[in-house]
Amino acid sequence: MASGTTAPPPPASLKRIVAASLIGTTIEWYDFFLYGSAAALVFNKLFFPGSDPLVGTLLSFLTYAVGFAARPIGALVFGHYGDRLGRKKLLVLSLLLMGGATFAIGLLPTHATIGSAAPVLLTVLRLIQGFALGGEWGGAVLLVSEHGDARRRGFWASWPQTGAPAGQLLATGVLSLLTAVLSDSAFTSWGWRIPFLLSGVLVMVGLWIRLSVDESPVFQQALAHAQAREAEQGAAAEKLPLVAVLRHHWRDVLIAMGARMAENISYYVITAFILVYATTAADVSKQTALNAVLIASAVHFAVIPMWGALSDRVGRRPVYLLGAAGIGLWMFPFFALIDTGGFGNLILAITVGLVLHGAMYAPQAAFFSEMFATRMRYSGASIGAQFASVAAGAPAPLIATALLNDYGSSTPIALYVIGAAVLTLIAVGVAKETRNRDLADIGSPADTHTDPEADTAKAATVDARTV
Repeated sequence: MASGTTAPPPPASLKRIVAASLIGTTIEWYDFFLYGSAAALVFNKLFFPGSDPLVGTLLSFLTYAVGFAARPIGALVFGHYGDRLGRKKLLVLSLLLMGGATFAIGLLPTHATIGSAAPVLLTVLRLIQGFALGGEWGGAVLLVSEHGDARRRGFWASWPQTGAPAGQLLATGVLSLLTAVLSDSAFTSWGWRIPFLLSGVLVMVGLWIRLSVDESPVFQQALAHAQAREAEQGAAAEKLPLVAVLRHHWRDVLIAMGARMAENISYYVITAFILVYATTAADVSKQTALNAVLIASAVHFAVIPMWGALSDRVGRRPVYLLGAAGIGLWMFPFFALIDTGGFGNLILAITVGLVLHGAMYAPQAAFFSEMFATRMRYSGASIGAQFASVAAGAPAPLIATALLNDYGSSTPIALYVIGAAVLTLIAVGVAKETRNRDLADIGSPADTHTDPEADTAKAATVDARTV
């Protein structure tokens, strides 16, 4: 079956697919980030009372990190069935799980009402959130990547990535509004529940849009090819996707994990831990810190597609390397600006940090998608991304808070992020360039590591036939 026979869909169809992925990821990240912000602001008081304030925050962030522990399990389960049944079905399920868990948090009794059962139930719901998000990311970016053409894949695939800052923007915006109009006592008593309950409405909207799109044509083509081969051989010809990934793409999984280190750690230090650091070490008000994150998230949303488009011109690796190097160099100026306590300096510090983060996050969707063969792409991309989150994003706020508690200084925290940046520079530095690789190519998994120049020439030929 020729790889060039599947033409890109009409622009209106592609835009609808991008919108479905973007809205779904926005809702899921809204749910996930809402928990992180609440963990920094109120959960330490509501679910872990009686502790030192900073210790309570550490315990709160520990339940936050538990959600990351469930993400690799979600990646394995959703990746397996996503490679077997398709991307769309699993994306619908992930949205339902995430939205249901978030809505339930909004109804959850606190420690004052049911005692130690409250943090236990909170942890269980956080596990469900992490499980759902572990399967969401891979399916959302693949649905877009596999519908578009190679020439603009970086740009279009970066749009689901904007779901992260959009979700952050929405979560922080709702919390900022509530803290502005409610007293501290009212917000702590009942106001914090409103954003979690709002998730139920958002999920209904996301489901309506997500159910309206078609399955990936690249996946359908690969599935038909695999079924025909199995019929000819009289037995199943393929191993489990996970086994195939570990056999043929173990190097790519390690590269993806290394690439995630600086991106994941820096993001949660900049957006989650900073709410703790600014309000404790820099004596900034809760409202001021939230507003600074809000403004920076809006800029982050805007620059991600720009970085994605640049990766289509110069390649995934150069843009990614620029972001990793930049975030490492920015850490000491970042904390120096925060320490001044000025609102303008807070905005500058967080915005520059998120712009540099976007240079890693934008090409990541296309970069990871292009590493793996179609019938194991959901598993490969999800495993590489989500297993890294356990070592990267999960403990990042916890480690940063512990370092602040032990040393009373931002220097160890800056060095922590710089170390992650070095790991990412090494991982991406040894990776092959994947720009213009043809995702519709159906060959043996072992043949996916071809000459990048040959891939580019082949993709250019395919694009010329489909223009």
